[in-house]
Amino acid sequence: MVELVRKRAGVSRRASRGRTPSGKPNPIDVHVGNRVRLRRTLLGMSQEKLGEALGLTFQQVQKYERGANRVGASRLYDLSRVLDVPVSYFFDDMNDETMAASPRHMVRATEDPPESEEAILAQRETLELVRAYTRIKDPNVRRQVQELAHTLAAPEDSEG
Repeated sequence: MVELVRKRAGVSRRASRGRTPSGKPNPIDVHVGNRVRLRRTLLGMSQEKLGEALGLTFQQVQKYERGANRVGASRLYDLSRVLDVPVSYFFDDMNDETMAASPRHMVRATEDPPESEEAILAQRETLELVRAYTRIKDPNVRRQVQELAHTLAAPEDSEG
């Protein structure tokens, strides 16, 4: 009822249940999910295997990884055990914009926080590239791959 009154009055929607005003997942939940995905991928673990270890379906793991479902304290503890990391790992490398998106700060929010630049690190392609790179045993080949990546990226770097 209150939401209908706000809508008719043209009042911006407030964040609810930790979501942004537009209804998107809270950036902190997205960050935690990205860290789950990062660790799972670096371990070479599928969503199905992680789900089995936690007593969940792979769809539930997907929702955690996207930040669509919030991770509760007990589930975070279970994740830390299965992924062999401290609970603090899930909050490591969080940037200031993401920290500012805390639900405590969003109570009066009427706009979404800016998109996070750290999202590139959680993309599947980035994780697969890092995993493949770390499996290269020959240091000379690793250096050549790194130089190739720098060479290919150079044209874009010089434009910006």
